[in-house]
Amino acid sequence: MTKKKPVVVYGASGYTGRLVCEYLREYGIPFIVAGRSKEKIEAAMKANVPGIETADYDMVEVAHTLEALTELFQGASVVINTVGPFAKFGPEVVQACLATGCHYTDTTGEQDWLITCDEQYGSQFASAGLLLSPGLAQMYTTGEIAAQLCLETPGLDTLDIAVFWGGSPTIASTQTILVNAATSKAFFLEQNQYKEWQPDAGLYNLAIPGQHEMALALPWGGTSHPVWFKRDPRVANVKVLGGVFNKPLMLGVPKIVEAALEATKNMGAEERYAALAQTAAGVMNTMPPRENPRINKSVDSVHASGPLGRAHCVIYGNCNYKQTGLLNAFAASWLLQQSPKRVGFASGCQAFGHHELLGTLRSFGLVQPPLLTVQT
Repeated sequence: MTKKKPVVVYGASGYTGRLVCEYLREYGIPFIVAGRSKEKIEAAMKANVPGIETADYDMVEVAHTLEALTELFQGASVVINTVGPFAKFGPEVVQACLATGCHYTDTTGEQDWLITCDEQYGSQFASAGLLLSPGLAQMYTTGEIAAQLCLETPGLDTLDIAVFWGGSPTIASTQTILVNAATSKAFFLEQNQYKEWQPDAGLYNLAIPGQHEMALALPWGGTSHPVWFKRDPRVANVKVLGGVFNKPLMLGVPKIVEAALEATKNMGAEERYAALAQTAAGVMNTMPPRENPRINKSVDSVHASGPLGRAHCVIYGNCNYKQTGLLNAFAASWLLQQSPKRVGFASGCQAFGHHELLGTLRSFGLVQPPLLTVQT
């Protein structure tokens, strides 16, 4: 490399990493694709990133150690991390960002990792004037945009959020779901305190806007929203349920998780992780096809309420993984030109603004105009 590229995509050979690279190319941002196997990265770029031959990028194989990552990030400005489970592989990446003065975003869905980022690293990033923004992804950020639109009406303090999408989880997402379920609790927010979801409650029946059929939902690890809104003075209560429109898949998730928990309950941490990874591979071991907007639809619905008011916002979209790739590329573009609206631990909306993120998703044709109704 003759000159360090300003953005590093760590885990670029994965499904989401490829999409991040695709949108970085569209923004005209030079970037480094990095991971543990240069061979896999090279194959992924050539086969799965349209127009990659016109992108300005370098390819680096790197060991997953603090020392190696610190050397890689030196001279860059933004690191986009797609390597999960993040609770297991994230600390070295975050620490290397701190050591080199890089802003950090990731695509996590792990609530325990967000809490770790908030409590262990948030103040250090704030002191350094850096952004720490985990969970910049459709399953969390698009719903957060809907919540922020509701909260523009004063006097609302309770968020009831539903997040749904069409398609199947990726290989990495499936592994993360199992590992997270086996090693962490799921929390909602009640009067600004974390409260645990009942672990054995099973599936929830949910009314989804735009369809007559009831949908099946899970707390999905608690999601990012209770953590992001815990420090928002307007909000006291947050509950989130989510799932896929594929009912057979949803019916199978609790059974798979229950069986995995029972099989690994007496194992040590490393042995358990290996066993869960093997179970996840048995559920999903092939890369899903490129998203089709006629199939891979998304619905984010937020009911916000207060003592004397209510608001409801629905955002219909498509291609949730493309939304995730775009959100991270937009974040990188912003951070290379100006400081975020908030440093330290912050959500996408807190760092860049919900209207700005919504406008970006709209401009790329990934979401419809929000449907917002307000009663006061």
